[in-house]
Amino acid sequence: METSICGMDCCEQCRRKEECGGCRKTDGHPFGGVCVAAEHIKNGGFEAFNKAKRDLIDEFNSLGIEGLHIDDLNLLNGFYVNLEYPFSNGESIKLLCDNNIYWGNQIEIESSERCYGIVADDKYMLVCEYGCGGADPEIIMYKKR
Repeated sequence: METSICGMDCCEQCRRKEECGGCRKTDGHPFGGVCVAAEHIKNGGFEAFNKAKRDLIDEFNSLGIEGLHIDDLNLLNGFYVNLEYPFSNGESIKLLCDNNIYWGNQIEIESSERCYGIVADDKYMLVCEYGCGGADPEIIMYKKR
């Protein structure tokens, strides 16, 4: 039996699968969080999931950020993409929930050693820029959807 509701192998590839048990076992709430894919599939089937994904791709591509264009989104664990963003006052903040599964992708910035990281759920979308391994992250855009 597959461990994921969406049929992707994200559960099998997750290094924390043993402590979670997988998407099916938790009814789409891995680590007590929320999986965007599982929620769309449970509420409207694969058609709703695919539509939401296509709409989000269009939403990211319409932002007008130079060099930011995507054709696909991946499912990403929050603990993997939840970077800590430094502010000028010396404080830092994380904007995501480590226990959620988000849509996201990484886009290499042409003529740069930095990348754009994009992450979204049904409430918020984030575009950041960072160096190798997530070093020196900067928020480019964070907005409510």
